Amino acid sequence: MKPVQHTVRLPVALDKVLNALAERQGISVYAMLQRSVKAGIAAQANPPMRDTDNREIVTELASVSTRMVDVERMLDRALFTACAAYCYARHAALDARTTDEAVTAEINAAYDRQRRRAQEGRE
Repeated sequence: MKPVQHTVRLPVALDKVLNALAERQGISVYAMLQRSVKAGIAAQANPPMRDTDNREIVTELASVSTRMVDVERMLDRALFTACAAYCYARHAALDARTTDEAVTAEINAAYDRQRRRAQEGRE
């Protein structure tokens, strides 16, 4: 194998990094430059597989996101049901004679209050 000579011009910032790497590894700047060129050519000649893993990750994240929306809806309905059960049980225990419209207003108020408290917990 016959070595070929090339002249390489580097920006000052890259030259500083090259010198620091050479010093850290205990080799000459020229040997470090040769290693860097070999590594760069190898990286460009054999690029990593494109987006195979990324597509799978994106698909899984989309699936998790969809499931989270379903869980959020279910929890929201459970909260509303709990508020309704509480309000009806309270009125029954107090033997209060109120209209369904009044109980419904209390249910909605309790539900909104609980949603606000949940929002405050996230902030």
